[in-house]
Amino acid sequence: MNALEGLSFGFSIALQGQNLLACFAGVLIGTVVGVLPGIGPIGAMALLLPVTYSMTPAGALIMLAGIYYGSMYGGSTTSILLKVPGEVSSVITTIDGYEMARKGRAGAALFVAAVGSFVAGSIGILGLAFLAPVLASSALRFGPPEFFALCILGLLVLSRITGSSLVRATVMVALGLGLSTVGMEPMSGVSRFTFGSLELAQGLELVPIAIGLFGIAELLSSAHDKLNAVKPLKVKMKELLPTRLEWNRAQWPIVRGSVLGFLFGLIPGPTAIIATFSSYALEKKLSKHPEEFGHGAIEGVAGPESANNGAAQGAFIPLLALGIPFAPASAMLLTALLIHGAKTGPMLMVESPEIFWGVTSSMYVGNIMLLLLNLPMIGVFVALLRLPMYFISSLVALLCVVGTYAISNSILDLWVLLASGVAGYILRQLKFEPVILLMALALGPILERSLLQSLYLTQGNLEEIMARPISGTMLTMALMVLIYPLLRKLSVYFSKIRSLKS
Repeated sequence: MNALEGLSFGFSIALQGQNLLACFAGVLIGTVVGVLPGIGPIGAMALLLPVTYSMTPAGALIMLAGIYYGSMYGGSTTSILLKVPGEVSSVITTIDGYEMARKGRAGAALFVAAVGSFVAGSIGILGLAFLAPVLASSALRFGPPEFFALCILGLLVLSRITGSSLVRATVMVALGLGLSTVGMEPMSGVSRFTFGSLELAQGLELVPIAIGLFGIAELLSSAHDKLNAVKPLKVKMKELLPTRLEWNRAQWPIVRGSVLGFLFGLIPGPTAIIATFSSYALEKKLSKHPEEFGHGAIEGVAGPESANNGAAQGAFIPLLALGIPFAPASAMLLTALLIHGAKTGPMLMVESPEIFWGVTSSMYVGNIMLLLLNLPMIGVFVALLRLPMYFISSLVALLCVVGTYAISNSILDLWVLLASGVAGYILRQLKFEPVILLMALALGPILERSLLQSLYLTQGNLEEIMARPISGTMLTMALMVLIYPLLRKLSVYFSKIRSLKS
């Protein structure tokens, strides 16, 4: 089906009662997560993975995707009212957003941020609908060698975009792949690393580890958070609408930021952060009043907030079309797909069109919901900032334990949850990225199975895997991702030597 037929089919899925409820729950939770600094969309998605077990794969992804892009909306609230970014990608909004709030224009700043996010989301959805099918057009040509190469590329791309050093990323990948081997070997059924435990024969569950790494570890990391002592600025509903001059100055920054953010979303890395800073620099360069930037220029809110949401929408294209997460939050969405047994990568559109098109269309519905939520309910979300942190932490801890135990009523899962939480906290203190470990654990079984199948098909000849056009290209790209940091360091080293000689 073409893009228009796909969107029409997708709306028939997204507008079903249970999926509408899932979308509303996702964007509402995402907004709250964005408003409350420190929790983050990854931790929220990890906490709610057990809830999605009773949902269809499409409904589960609709809700989790809503949390992701909904948090981009909510992150602007604390940036503008508290000068504390709810999300890292909202850092640049604090500069002019808070200055506008101090001048009594907090309502206008929040309104422009919400409208800019909606416009960016709409542009991103159209881009996703028209570009993703083009990328997935070669789906039928994917076999075990291609899936093996795709897993290798996905692991290396994610490990290099999280900011970790090569050594730290390698340790996380190795640890995750090692944990994925616990249980039965996929081809022969031989038990490995079970130590005589029947429960471990089925392997380690993804959900307890994900909740531990991002839920429990986040609680431990924020145990001494003093944010609740900060008082947010007040917003009056009558000041919510921007003036004609403010709106005229914000229109084109919204459009430019939306397009710029979407294009950045197609690139591996922390694109939402880069897109917001790039948009801010662009608007300051194009502005007729650059001296106002840093002192409450509305363009400094409109452009970056649009770019922020545009990048979030653009990141769905490589995730849904290729099965490669270009951001940590995308990695959590891929984990959810794997848990629900959906075929990831280019085969998603072919074998599960209701997931691909349902999620794509639900984003437009979700953006409308976010627009209606974020403007009239600003006061409610601001009130959340006054809740004591110990209350929120206790509720999150309860959700972690209940959600983990409800999966299979296993005490072992609770021990895995506890161990993962402590390990996640230690890893954060040592500057390791837990999301790399989780992705290696999730992709490990697929990687092993596709490698064994590929070796069986080629009778153990690895050269045939490299000779295939798609798998060979992806493995070459993976090699370039691996050696690029080394080449860059060598280049810097030799340039220093030349400068010393001269």
